[in-house]
Amino acid sequence: MNNVNKLQSDRLKPFPNVSSLLKISLGLVLFTIISTALVYAETISVDVGGTSYNVDYTATGMTLDAIEADLDFVSLILAVSVPDSDATLDITFERSFFDSTFDGLDDDFIILVDGDEPTFTETETTTQSRTLSIDLPAGTEEIEIIGSSFGESASVPEETPVEEPVEETPVEEPVEETPVEEPVVEETPVVTTPKVEEKPVVTTPKVQCGPGTILKDGTCVLDERCGPGTVLKDGACVLDSPPVLVPAETSVKGMGKETIVAFVAAFVIAGTVGVILALISKASKSSN
Repeated sequence: MNNVNKLQSDRLKPFPNVSSLLKISLGLVLFTIISTALVYAETISVDVGGTSYNVDYTATGMTLDAIEADLDFVSLILAVSVPDSDATLDITFERSFFDSTFDGLDDDFIILVDGDEPTFTETETTTQSRTLSIDLPAGTEEIEIIGSSFGESASVPEETPVEEPVEETPVEEPVEETPVEEPVVEETPVVTTPKVEEKPVVTTPKVQCGPGTILKDGTCVLDERCGPGTVLKDGACVLDSPPVLVPAETSVKGMGKETIVAFVAAFVIAGTVGVILALISKASKSSN
């Protein structure tokens, strides 16, 4: 019996006892806890509008050197180092600090790695925070994460619009217009000359008288300026041939009493002249 117990004890010697196993287990747990703390307990501060905020992240195969906020583009810019092989960055944003929404619903973040779009996923989404996992190639230097707002606790200060001075337009006072007196033009009275009634001109038909006679009061009478039987010619009295009565240009209707009288007078004058000439001729013969 003793030999059997001795043989069993010899076989169990290479195995550690219970206390040793317990110590090993505790050591592994402590190592896991310490390694977990080293991986997931990293934070980095970022200044937004004069206020500092902590951002939780996990870097695998890389280091996160710095982070800054771009208020104009509502984005976070991360300076990283990925020396050897591909790396992964897990980063968590509190919604009250940084978020991406559209019409009240969650929207994807826009991520650029050195200007290119990388492969990324949203690994955890809660009402308080959102966690992103980003794959980074070797040699990556910059990551830009673009959202829609910095939240209520990190609101972007609004630029106060500068009011430009409004130039006051001078109000022109109405100028009283002096009434221009129009010159009074005195109206010259128009003197109306009474119209003189024109008397109709009575044209007496012209009567041509023979030598030794003149027209007087419309009838041919003996011209007494020279002696009987003579007529005035070139300023001297000369003997006149028996006068020939030239009838005036009258119409048949114009012949009347005056025309008859003119003919009778002409014959009388002619007879008288003939008698005078006969007496003169007789007197000249008797004297011889």
